[in-house]
Amino acid sequence: MGQAYLTSRTKLMRINPAVAVGTTSITAGTKVDSAGWEGVRFWVAFGSITDGTPTIKARQGQQANMSDGADLAGTLVTGAVTDDDKMLLVDVFRPQERYLDCVVGRGGATGAVIDGIFAELYGPRTQPAAKDTTVAVQEAHTSPAEGTA
Repeated sequence: MGQAYLTSRTKLMRINPAVAVGTTSITAGTKVDSAGWEGVRFWVAFGSITDGTPTIKARQGQQANMSDGADLAGTLVTGAVTDDDKMLLVDVFRPQERYLDCVVGRGGATGAVIDGIFAELYGPRTQPAAKDTTVAVQEAHTSPAEGTA
């Protein structure tokens, strides 16, 4: 029954903490190992975007440290300077190489705040999926009654 939950079919990871306003590009610190998964969805939560055009793109490589990382064609997602407190997402289904990461572009004279960079692996080849160490608590409930949470 637990396999019906989305939680049992995904692995959510925080791959980079919040980053103060700035213009430098940020490559997610934690690399994503996609072995045993169908795909990975990256999302970047932005805070205030003071200027510049926020972007995200996915990369893949054969080395766990992504020293051979290469951009994936067509994965560049471009936001707008007016996208304060919104997210940009890119989804990679069946990557050709095992390791992936995400690069965030901020640009402009002062740039943007990054509230966090996240990855969600989905389509596990074995179930249920294990919880990532960056997730403190994870619960799933079936048809809960109304009442005190």
